[in-house]
Amino acid sequence: MTDALRFQSPFEVQTPPGCEGWTEMYPYYLLFSEDRRQEEENKLWFYNGMHAPEAVHPFDTIGFEAGYLGIGEMSSRMFAIPPAMGIDFRFLNGRLYISPTAVGDPKKIEERAKLFERRAGYYFQNWPQFYEEWREKVKREIEQLKAIRFPELPEVEDERLVFERKGYGTSQEVFEAYHRLLESIFRIWQIHMEIVMIGFAAYFTFYEFCKKAFPEISDQAITRMVGAIDVSMFRPNDELKRLAKRAVELGVDSHFRPGADVKEVFQVLEQTEAGRTWLEEWRRSSDPWFYMNTGDGFHHHHRAWVDDPGAVFGILCDYVAKVKRGESLERDIEGRRRDRDQITEGYRALLQTEEDRRAFDQLLGLVRNVYYSIEDHKFYVEHWYQSVFWNKVRELGALFVRQGFFRDVEDIFYLHWSEVHQALMDLLLSWTIGAPARGPVYWPPIIARRRELMRKLREWNPPPALGTVPEAVVDPAVVMLWGITPERLRAWLEPEKAEEKVLRGFAASPGVVEGPARVVLSVDQLHEVQEGEILVCSVTEPSWAPVFSRIRATVSDIGGMMSHAAIVAREYGIPAVLGTGSATKRIRTGQRIRVDGDAGTVTLLED
Repeated sequence: MTDALRFQSPFEVQTPPGCEGWTEMYPYYLLFSEDRRQEEENKLWFYNGMHAPEAVHPFDTIGFEAGYLGIGEMSSRMFAIPPAMGIDFRFLNGRLYISPTAVGDPKKIEERAKLFERRAGYYFQNWPQFYEEWREKVKREIEQLKAIRFPELPEVEDERLVFERKGYGTSQEVFEAYHRLLESIFRIWQIHMEIVMIGFAAYFTFYEFCKKAFPEISDQAITRMVGAIDVSMFRPNDELKRLAKRAVELGVDSHFRPGADVKEVFQVLEQTEAGRTWLEEWRRSSDPWFYMNTGDGFHHHHRAWVDDPGAVFGILCDYVAKVKRGESLERDIEGRRRDRDQITEGYRALLQTEEDRRAFDQLLGLVRNVYYSIEDHKFYVEHWYQSVFWNKVRELGALFVRQGFFRDVEDIFYLHWSEVHQALMDLLLSWTIGAPARGPVYWPPIIARRRELMRKLREWNPPPALGTVPEAVVDPAVVMLWGITPERLRAWLEPEKAEEKVLRGFAASPGVVEGPARVVLSVDQLHEVQEGEILVCSVTEPSWAPVFSRIRATVSDIGGMMSHAAIVAREYGIPAVLGTGSATKRIRTGQRIRVDGDAGTVTLLED
């Protein structure tokens, strides 16, 4: 490898001033280390701003540990995806960097291909049935998670425990509850990856078939052959639209004013029969559809709509106003399907043999099912499950507060889950023995220091990639989801020229528009997006779907053809250019830009 094909070494990245000691928040195995330096410098690490758009709290690492454990298990051990093992990851200055692990030995790839064909083929042949079974598994897991309780620690145990000869007391129940909580999240992420990893592999197979059969075909044409879907990820937004219509029908629409306090509005609605009717419908929609967090489920503080309706109240007001103006809130799914079918027939007609047409039909049929599942599954795990999980952790945090270990319920997130295990043992030992615990004096200063570290780490601007650019990227998920290819990485390495007015990325959704940009660096800024603006962000989150009804186009730093931003942009019929690498750094709010979703370019029209 030459220097031109290398990003900065992770060992050359400086600790931001005031953030010394940040490594204490993460376990040793998730840090770059001198004893693994040679191996780590020779790999590519790219910033996973898609799932971790900010510094990660110590406890929140559990989602990534469970997730990457699941990816590794399913990719490398369960289904033996031929060229791909798992995805390695490290934390650097609190930010998450990931690295795909490839299988390099051709003989090994051949052996794994046989296993993959037999194992994944079993799933592919029965995909609709297995996906329904998968959803039921997730629902059962959520119900089991909800059932976990952290009982109060009494002065003396209830005599029922004595006379029923149960044999153990409340300390054991609390201990078991924490273990069930941990087991649950690690299990759900294996279940999550059961369908996702081979789903990406199926899509990648269809993609390669199309590239070989139609050498001139664009990536976008391939994606348009499998789009026009109606999945559960759109249901929360559809429920908001339904509630907007009901507000007008019930005559309570005047309460939905932009800028109004949602709690005050709900209190006013409680005072009339029509208002109470609307609130009852809100509550019915909430479970489960408003277990939709404002991120992608990996940060505990990205609260769900059911916990904080304020996150979507502005969008709800927009919908109410549109209903009153007689505007349609519906997506043109039928139009998308006609477009999809027309493109599909056009390319199918180019195939020369019946054998090729049969292979095309089989792959397309599979990938349409897979495409649906890849987007549909996100609601069940990243949103519904994760929102319940974080609140369950808060229930344990409340127990620590009552016992004097923490000042606030949220303090628990400043400890790694293995440290919580230690703190819990300290708490239970002190309660059973009747002796003072060390936790109430040990943890508060540590939490205070980490709170300040997290504040400063959030200000750090992470480089997009580190280490060595590989000759090829063969992991289907890395290509499809993050849009990481050697070509894209080389483009990131090219020095930026101030006079360069065109940014290039993945042409994710067709169309050409011009308009003012709105740069959004965090979910907290989402309410600033105005009608007719072009959203410019590092990456969009699934819960941002309602804002797509306001914008004319979207541009992102990160994202591939199967990323949520790409899927949603296509379904909403707005242009999108993703994976530019630097859009949020080059574009400022208010600047006029032109987005060409066919060519994959963004032109800066004003300085």
